[in-house]
Amino acid sequence: MSRAFATLAVAVALLASGGGLTAQAPNVETEDSKPQAVDTPRFRSGVDLVNVTVTVADEDGRFVPNLRMQDFQIFENGRLQEIALFSNERVPVSLGILLDASGSMTPEKMAAARSAIERFAFELLGRDDELFFVEFSNQARVTQTWTTDRLLINRALGRVSPDGGTAMYDAIAEALPIAATGKNRKKALLVISDGNDTNSRLSLSELRQRIAESEIMVYALGVDGQARDVDRPRTRSPWPNPFPLGPRSRPQLRLPFPPRPFPLPGGRRGRPGGPPPIVGGPTWQRTSIERVNAEALREITDDSGGRTEIVHGFGDLDAATARLADELRKQYYLGYSSTEPKDGRWHTIRVDTRDRHLKVRARRGYVAS
Repeated sequence: MSRAFATLAVAVALLASGGGLTAQAPNVETEDSKPQAVDTPRFRSGVDLVNVTVTVADEDGRFVPNLRMQDFQIFENGRLQEIALFSNERVPVSLGILLDASGSMTPEKMAAARSAIERFAFELLGRDDELFFVEFSNQARVTQTWTTDRLLINRALGRVSPDGGTAMYDAIAEALPIAATGKNRKKALLVISDGNDTNSRLSLSELRQRIAESEIMVYALGVDGQARDVDRPRTRSPWPNPFPLGPRSRPQLRLPFPPRPFPLPGGRRGRPGGPPPIVGGPTWQRTSIERVNAEALREITDDSGGRTEIVHGFGDLDAATARLADELRKQYYLGYSSTEPKDGRWHTIRVDTRDRHLKVRARRGYVAS
């Protein structure tokens, strides 16, 4: 009986020391041993990921929720990449709000802009979204740094005193490095303006290059107050037609730029840092240099995965910011480890869904430095 107990004691000792019957150490969970959910990709620490926020809509412009990782394909320079990070749930955003404070912002315009931004911040964004606030005229002024306290954003709004010109490009360039310090994975800027850039030291092509070197999505809401607000139907599309007017009202518009459909993914108007595109067709005259330059705004926003929306009066800002908040809630977040060399060049990114009827918007590339 004593020999049996002795044998049992030796076996217990061997198991406890980890050197006996198996080579598996207790209480150590390896990456391969972790239970893997169907849509949970492998993530290797120490690997730099290229992060891409993706917006998906159906043919009617409605956001498409509940897609899975295997529903997406992501290409860099035309070569398929393996998705290493995926989320189809709401991801908090670190968002900078840039408001035009030039002399063209009358008290009525500023009151409507304040109201729309307050509703956007207090009612439409998530509690875990953080914000900073910039007002710009001849130069940019950061009047509220990162905060989740909406009252501080409200106070910064109340201190805006319109005066001077419009240095929009400089303001966006100065906001980019601030946005990059946000605590959330998703980072974005929202620019609200009623005019064209008139005072920036930075050119449009230089600004596009800086945006291309960042992971910041840029959105713009341009307010064209001189356009007639007649017979304009509401739209559910996350990529609204820049001129959503009925046929009777369209001839009454005097547009500062030729009408064109909102750019959908797949088309490019030139690589970031390059010259502005040549627009064909007849020439035209602006009624004022202060009119919103929608073409320039789209050059700024589209490569980043953001978008430009033109509204025809400050009273429409509420609906426009509601559409933006809805888009931020329903985006997908993807990450991949690039197989391409870090050569300091522009690398194209294309995101597809296996359902070819869906419309996908994401940033169109990055500088691999």
